[in-house]
Amino acid sequence: MPTIEEVVLAYAAAWEEIDERKRRALLEMSWAQNGIFTSPIGEAVGREALVRHIEDFHQRFAGHRFIFTSGMDVHHGRLRFTWAMVGPEGSRVSEGMDFGEVDSDGRLLRITGFFGPLSPVPSSWAANSVLQSAAGE
Repeated sequence: MPTIEEVVLAYAAAWEEIDERKRRALLEMSWAQNGIFTSPIGEAVGREALVRHIEDFHQRFAGHRFIFTSGMDVHHGRLRFTWAMVGPEGSRVSEGMDFGEVDSDGRLLRITGFFGPLSPVPSSWAANSVLQSAAGE
Protein backbone atom coordinates (compact mmCIF):
# COMPACT_ATOMS: atom_id res chain seq x y z
CA MET A 1 0.00 0.00 0.00
CA PRO A 2 1.41 3.44 -0.88
CA THR A 3 2.12 5.97 1.85
CA ILE A 4 -0.20 8.94 2.39
CA GLU A 5 2.54 11.15 0.95
CA GLU A 6 2.70 9.05 -2.24
CA VAL A 7 -1.09 9.15 -2.52
CA VAL A 8 -1.26 12.94 -2.14
CA LEU A 9 1.60 13.45 -4.60
CA ALA A 10 -0.21 11.24 -7.16
CA TYR A 11 -3.42 13.22 -6.56
CA ALA A 12 -1.52 16.49 -7.10
CA ALA A 13 0.07 15.07 -10.25
CA ALA A 14 -3.43 14.26 -11.55
CA TRP A 15 -4.26 17.97 -11.35
CA GLU A 16 -1.18 18.67 -13.51
CA GLU A 17 -1.91 15.96 -16.06
CA ILE A 18 -3.51 17.07 -19.33
CA ASP A 19 -3.68 13.58 -20.84
CA GLU A 20 -6.93 12.02 -19.60
CA ARG A 21 -5.60 8.44 -19.68
CA LYS A 22 -2.61 9.36 -17.51
CA ARG A 23 -4.78 11.48 -15.21
CA ARG A 24 -7.19 8.59 -14.77
CA ALA A 25 -4.31 6.23 -13.85
CA LEU A 26 -3.05 8.70 -11.22
CA LEU A 27 -6.53 8.98 -9.73
CA GLU A 28 -7.02 5.19 -9.72
CA MET A 29 -3.94 5.02 -7.50
CA SER A 30 -4.83 7.98 -5.28
CA TRP A 31 -8.59 8.58 -5.27
CA ALA A 32 -11.31 6.32 -3.83
CA GLN A 33 -13.96 5.21 -6.33
CA ASN A 34 -16.60 7.05 -4.28
CA GLY A 35 -14.35 9.94 -3.17
CA ILE A 36 -15.82 13.42 -2.72
CA PHE A 37 -14.05 16.63 -3.76
CA THR A 38 -15.54 19.94 -2.65
CA SER A 39 -14.34 23.52 -3.00
CA PRO A 40 -16.01 26.93 -3.12
CA ILE A 41 -16.52 26.53 -6.89
CA GLY A 42 -17.77 22.98 -7.15
CA GLU A 43 -18.16 19.41 -6.07
CA ALA A 44 -17.17 16.13 -7.71
CA VAL A 45 -18.63 12.91 -6.32
CA GLY A 46 -16.80 9.79 -7.48
CA ARG A 47 -13.55 9.25 -9.34
CA GLU A 48 -15.08 9.73 -12.79
CA ALA A 49 -16.57 13.08 -11.75
CA LEU A 50 -13.15 14.21 -10.51
CA VAL A 51 -11.56 13.22 -13.85
CA ARG A 52 -14.08 15.52 -15.56
CA HIS A 53 -13.71 18.28 -12.94
CA ILE A 54 -9.95 18.41 -13.51
CA GLU A 55 -10.51 18.48 -17.29
CA ASP A 56 -12.83 21.46 -16.78
CA PHE A 57 -10.10 23.17 -14.72
CA HIS A 58 -7.64 22.74 -17.61
CA GLN A 59 -10.13 24.18 -20.07
CA ARG A 60 -10.98 27.20 -17.89
CA PHE A 61 -7.45 27.88 -16.65
CA ALA A 62 -5.16 26.75 -19.46
CA GLY A 63 -1.52 26.79 -18.41
CA HIS A 64 -2.29 27.24 -14.69
CA ARG A 65 -1.05 24.76 -12.13
CA PHE A 66 -1.01 24.09 -8.41
CA ILE A 67 2.10 24.02 -6.25
CA PHE A 68 2.44 23.03 -2.61
CA THR A 69 3.19 25.86 -0.17
CA SER A 70 3.49 23.60 2.88
CA GLY A 71 4.19 20.06 3.85
CA MET A 72 1.40 17.77 5.05
CA ASP A 73 0.05 17.41 8.55
CA VAL A 74 -1.35 13.90 9.01
CA HIS A 75 -3.11 12.14 11.87
CA HIS A 76 -5.80 9.47 12.24
CA GLY A 77 -6.35 9.19 8.49
CA ARG A 78 -6.84 12.96 8.13
CA LEU A 79 -4.53 15.45 6.46
CA ARG A 80 -4.09 19.06 5.50
CA PHE A 81 -1.76 21.05 3.27
CA THR A 82 -1.62 24.47 1.64
CA TRP A 83 -1.20 25.28 -2.02
CA ALA A 84 -1.04 28.11 -4.52
CA MET A 85 -2.34 28.28 -8.05
CA VAL A 86 0.17 29.89 -10.40
CA GLY A 87 -0.46 31.27 -13.85
CA PRO A 88 1.40 30.30 -17.02
CA GLU A 89 4.04 32.97 -16.32
CA GLY A 90 4.56 31.67 -12.77
CA SER A 91 2.79 34.39 -10.77
CA ARG A 92 0.58 33.42 -7.82
CA VAL A 93 -3.09 33.69 -8.77
CA SER A 94 -4.71 32.28 -5.65
CA GLU A 95 -3.94 30.18 -2.61
CA GLY A 96 -5.74 27.90 -0.24
CA MET A 97 -5.78 24.97 2.12
CA ASP A 98 -7.09 21.46 1.55
CA PHE A 99 -8.28 19.07 4.22
CA GLY A 100 -8.46 15.39 3.39
CA GLU A 101 -9.51 11.99 4.62
CA VAL A 102 -8.01 8.64 3.61
CA ASP A 103 -10.06 5.44 3.30
CA SER A 104 -9.09 1.99 4.62
CA ASP A 105 -7.35 1.19 1.29
CA GLY A 106 -5.11 4.26 1.67
CA ARG A 107 -6.77 6.30 -1.09
CA LEU A 108 -8.20 9.78 -0.65
CA LEU A 109 -11.85 9.54 0.30
CA ARG A 110 -12.46 13.26 0.66
CA ILE A 111 -10.77 16.55 -0.09
CA THR A 112 -12.36 19.79 1.09
CA GLY A 113 -10.66 22.89 -0.26
CA PHE A 114 -10.77 26.46 0.99
CA PHE A 115 -9.52 29.48 -0.96
CA GLY A 116 -7.64 32.48 0.37
CA PRO A 117 -6.50 33.41 3.87
CA LEU A 118 -8.61 32.80 6.95
CA SER A 119 -11.22 35.41 7.80
CA PRO A 120 -10.32 37.97 10.48
CA VAL A 121 -11.86 37.65 13.93
CA PRO A 122 -15.13 39.64 14.03
CA SER A 123 -15.08 42.58 16.42
CA SER A 124 -18.45 41.38 17.79
CA TRP A 125 -16.87 38.29 19.38
CA ALA A 126 -16.31 38.40 23.14
CA ALA A 127 -12.87 39.82 23.99
CA ASN A 128 -12.14 36.99 26.44
CA SER A 129 -12.54 34.41 23.66
CA VAL A 130 -10.10 36.07 21.22
CA LEU A 131 -6.35 36.45 21.28
CA GLN A 132 -6.09 40.21 21.57
CA SER A 133 -3.40 40.58 18.91
CA ALA A 134 -5.72 38.75 16.50
CA ALA A 135 -8.71 40.98 17.27
CA GLY A 136 -7.16 44.07 15.68
CA GLU A 137 -5.86 42.30 12.57
